[in-house]
Amino acid sequence: MDSTLPSQPSQPSQPFTLDATSGSARAGTLRLARGVVQTPVFMPVGTQATVKSLDRDDLRTIGASIVLANTYHLMLRPGADTIERLGGVSHFMRWEGPVLTDSGGFQVFSLAGQRRITDDGVIFRSHLDGSAHELTPERAVELQVQFGSDVIMALDVCSGFDATEQEQRDAARLTHAWLPRNLARMQRAREERDSPALLFGIAQGGFNAAERTASAQVIAETAIDGYAIGGLSVGEPKPVMAEMLDASVRGLPTDKPRYLMGVGSPEDLWNGVAQGVDMFDCVHPTRVARRGALFTPDGRIDITAARHREADAPIVDGCRCLACTVYGRAYLHHLFRARETLSYRLASLHNLTFMQDLMTTIRASVIDDTFAAARAAFLARYQPANQAAASAQRAVMRERKAIQSPTASKRRG
Repeated sequence: MDSTLPSQPSQPSQPFTLDATSGSARAGTLRLARGVVQTPVFMPVGTQATVKSLDRDDLRTIGASIVLANTYHLMLRPGADTIERLGGVSHFMRWEGPVLTDSGGFQVFSLAGQRRITDDGVIFRSHLDGSAHELTPERAVELQVQFGSDVIMALDVCSGFDATEQEQRDAARLTHAWLPRNLARMQRAREERDSPALLFGIAQGGFNAAERTASAQVIAETAIDGYAIGGLSVGEPKPVMAEMLDASVRGLPTDKPRYLMGVGSPEDLWNGVAQGVDMFDCVHPTRVARRGALFTPDGRIDITAARHREADAPIVDGCRCLACTVYGRAYLHHLFRARETLSYRLASLHNLTFMQDLMTTIRASVIDDTFAAARAAFLARYQPANQAAASAQRAVMRERKAIQSPTASKRRG
């Protein structure tokens, strides 16, 4: 390997400490090989080693301390061997900070028509070229070690809200059976390659509270470095998600970080922290940003709406993002209407800045022991998105894209 590439950092001796609590809400410090992460934390999602439309300086400006990358996508393109030769995913994307990689299990779940699950692992076909691949617990860890990930996720099996009770139980059973195999391969990597990565296990359990608690207890009995809660935000109503999250947290000790996977609406962050969660990730802030949905303390606004056409005010008064400190709503409105790519960058910068500042506020309220009052004040003001309206907005954006480029859908297929 090129001698100019970064050397392997060492593993911290005490990865996680709790700094303060306020009720069930927690503020902690997670020490990783490439940096320190203060929790609670929201992790921007860089699926293919990039947060869409943003560069590494943008991520530093918004205050991100850790980003997430996707094992499934990176194993297919450019490949783990290539990324390893180029110094690991953090150096590859010139982020040079902590990176958490998921195991690929959720993406395989979303390819339900193209995969077969066995006791040994998952056999699936690539969405890119149809080539066959097998992902086992051992292979999932090996890939993430090659990526040089700071946090490695164990391979699990995820089931959707519409899954049968038997499918949910089978998903939890395989997840539990695979975790020791993930751990054994991680221990080998630490011995053979001096890997400094932490390994997180994932609790499942479907939508049965008792199964959720039991799964969390099984995961907690394994010598891993952190606990993730998977299989939520997969189509269930918000009250059901809250109930299942509560059941999962009940089965977890307090001495290690807790990570709620794939959840990232502003109100969900307050509610998740209230239930004892430390880490979050989701494509939601950047995905809705690309549709013109921008976060404000009062809820989301649709910047493409006519009422913003001549509004020269910022999206949010006092927001420190580029979109608010330099430009006005009218300009953002124009960019989206003209389908200029700058609209994606400015909107994504705004939403991720909003999320990072929100987490800073939440952490401060935990440390000051004012979390309950701060949460109540936020939720009293913030109006969550109307799901029917959001679906209608997505349909409008798809229609506009089709008009702009009638062959686009064919190319994506």
